[in-house]
Amino acid sequence: MDQERLEIPLFRPYSKLIEITVRGKKVQIPENQILLRAFQYLCPDTIPYGRYCWNEECQYCRVSVRRPGAEKVTQALSCKLMVEEGLDVQELADELKWNLRRLFPPATEEEPPCAEEPEVRSQESEEPEPHA
Repeated sequence: MDQERLEIPLFRPYSKLIEITVRGKKVQIPENQILLRAFQYLCPDTIPYGRYCWNEECQYCRVSVRRPGAEKVTQALSCKLMVEEGLDVQELADELKWNLRRLFPPATEEEPPCAEEPEVRSQESEEPEPHA
């Protein structure tokens, strides 16, 4: 592979991390990035293996977002959307859900406590009751 190609940085230059919300979870990502690249920052082991085209054709990176100060939730492609402080990503396409699953472990619902069942003893272990 070309040495020059290896020296191309993965992320655009940034000087700080900004906070966005993804499905209710606050995360820190580098400023000046497209959202899909920011997702790669969060999950570097899975996003590169997603079926993303990175050029608006596949639609696998579709998200629903609310921009800071906006009232409406809008649809966007994360391969084209620049991140900004306070961005609220509310819905993810299935491919993104799969690749970002490490960020959202499955909810574990506590099982309700079982009602105490009467103790059952086997007849073999029972001792005969004395007759009075």
